[in-house]
Amino acid sequence: MKAVGFYRSLPIESDDALVDLDIPAPTPGPRDLLVRVQAVSVNPVDTKVRARVTPAQGQPHILGYDAVGVVEAVGSQASLFQPGDAVFYAGDIGRPGTNAELHCVDERIVGRKPASLSLAEAAAMPLTAITAWEALFDRLDVRKAVPGAADAILIIGGAGGVGSIATQLARRLTDLTVITTASRPETAAWSRALGAHHVVDHTKPLAVEVTALGLGAPGFVFSTTNTDQHVGQIADLIAAQGRFALIDDPDCLDVLPFKRKSVSTHWEFMFTRSMFNTADIVEQGRLLNEVARLVDAGTLKTTFAESFGTISATNLRRAHALIESGRAKGKIVLEGWA
Repeated sequence: MKAVGFYRSLPIESDDALVDLDIPAPTPGPRDLLVRVQAVSVNPVDTKVRARVTPAQGQPHILGYDAVGVVEAVGSQASLFQPGDAVFYAGDIGRPGTNAELHCVDERIVGRKPASLSLAEAAAMPLTAITAWEALFDRLDVRKAVPGAADAILIIGGAGGVGSIATQLARRLTDLTVITTASRPETAAWSRALGAHHVVDHTKPLAVEVTALGLGAPGFVFSTTNTDQHVGQIADLIAAQGRFALIDDPDCLDVLPFKRKSVSTHWEFMFTRSMFNTADIVEQGRLLNEVARLVDAGTLKTTFAESFGTISATNLRRAHALIESGRAKGKIVLEGWA
């Protein structure tokens, strides 16, 4: 089958950073689905893994997490789906990725594709939807108010993939005032269109920007990018006993300034449930089914922004380069096989 992967960690400018492959098709395990992949999207985690992972000698590493496709076969103990079902999911970082024509995935982390979305629109959603949902509702517990705080959340990086979904979830499913950050007119407009009540400029001191809104100190802050650059400002602007979550990978994160306010800190990593086969792993599949329901009801919008053509090494290198530039807006999707 066709696939795209890498044998060495190389700069994305290299033609060998990602290469086209012909590899054997996988065999599904007991709880697996074998999915014929129709579209994928590219996330920052793809670029991070490509930069940090050294594949076994002579063995390619297949990237890709978001996927939409059709179930080809099911494992001996699988019961949630049948061949022919249209599905979407974000995969497992510990297994071969979705940049392949056929892919095996645990059925418990899979949802039914939103019927109202195209393949590209659906492929844009799983990883960011899971991350945003878990950060807001499992980690920050935003439905439980912080005593005395403004009923508001600051989402740093509001125009990115996760920020775009988090903005919608916070606006549509809670009563919070949603403040996001953006630094360019086009990303600020994107964030407002998704439901942000206010957009502030993260190139300026965030505490000053948020205070100027006159809302009071927000009870929640969700940082999706450049947390190490903003942590001091976050400590200043967040309410006492507030709750803070992040998803990026700072080389060093000093949370000592949070102590005087008793701010709790939460890391969200959407692969935790699949990596550790947690007792509640099936919650990820249920979450995706609820996201699909909300999309089909018109409550949530896809964050699909741009198609880069068919799934190939050349097109995936272009997508990785744009994400590494830090100028991506929404999600980049590739659809079909040449």
